[in-house]
Amino acid sequence: MKTMKRSVLSLSRATGRITSGVRVLPSFLIVGAQRCGTTSLYRALAQHPLLLKPVLHKGVHYFDVGYARGLHWYQAHFPLRMSAGLVEHRYGSRALAFESSPYYLFHPLAGERIAADLPGVRLIVLVRDPVERACSAHAHELARGYETESLLERAIELESERLAGAEEALRESPFSVHHSHRHHAYVARGRYADQLDRLEALVGRERILVLDSHRFFAEPETAYDRVLAFLGVPHLGYPRFERHNGRPLPRPVPRVLARKLRDHFEPYDARLVRWLDGEPSWRR
Repeated sequence: MKTMKRSVLSLSRATGRITSGVRVLPSFLIVGAQRCGTTSLYRALAQHPLLLKPVLHKGVHYFDVGYARGLHWYQAHFPLRMSAGLVEHRYGSRALAFESSPYYLFHPLAGERIAADLPGVRLIVLVRDPVERACSAHAHELARGYETESLLERAIELESERLAGAEEALRESPFSVHHSHRHHAYVARGRYADQLDRLEALVGRERILVLDSHRFFAEPETAYDRVLAFLGVPHLGYPRFERHNGRPLPRPVPRVLARKLRDHFEPYDARLVRWLDGEPSWRR
C-alpha cells in the first residue's frame, strides 16, 4: 500500500512539473504560526468552492525548505488554470489558490522570497497563547521524534544553544535546513510581533490578516467572515468547522516556568494589540 501511494505521488508530481506553466499560483498563504490552528483553518477554507487547495499537500514548504527546487516545481502543486476557470464561470467570481505552511512565518528568508515571487499575495497568520504554543510544540516534536528531551523545561534551557547562529547560517547557506531552527524554537516562535514586523516591512500591513486562534475556535463563523472579507471572496455558506491536529498536552506547564515565560512574552504580546485590534485573548 505504501509503495503504491508513493508511486501515485511520484506520478502526480511528474505530471505537475510538466504542466506547471498552465497552473495557477497562490493568491494567499496561511503562513503560521505553528501549533496555532493553521490546519483547522485550512480545512475550513478548502471547503469553499472558490478557494483552491494544493493538488497533493496542505503545506508545500517551498519558501522555507524547498526553495532550491524553483518556481516551476512550486507551481506544479496547484490546480490547472482551466479548472480554476471552470469554477470561476460557475460561481461568477475569481477563484483563489492557496496553501498553508506554518514555518513560513518563522523562517528568516521565507518572507523575502514570498514578496519577490508572489507580488500582491495576501498572508494569514494565527496566534495563540505563546506559553500554550510552546508546550504544544514540544509535545508535537517529541511525538514525531524530532525532540529528544522529554521535559519542556530542559528543552527550553537548551533552546538558546540550539538556535545560536541559526539565522545567520540560513542566510549564508540559503538552501540549507537547520534542524533546531525548524523543530526546537519553542520560545522564539512565540515572539509573534517580531515575525509580523518583519513581514510588514516586506508586503505591507494591508496584506496581512492576524487571527487569535482562541477566538477562531470559540467563534469560527466570525473568523471565517473576516477571512472572506480580507480575501474579497463571496460568502457561499459556512463550512463544517472541526479541530484538526490537536494534541493533548502531556502535563500542565510547571507554575514557575509558566510565570517566567509569561513575563518573557509580555512585551511581545502587548505589541499584538495593533494587529488584532484589541487585546490578545490570553492577556485578559
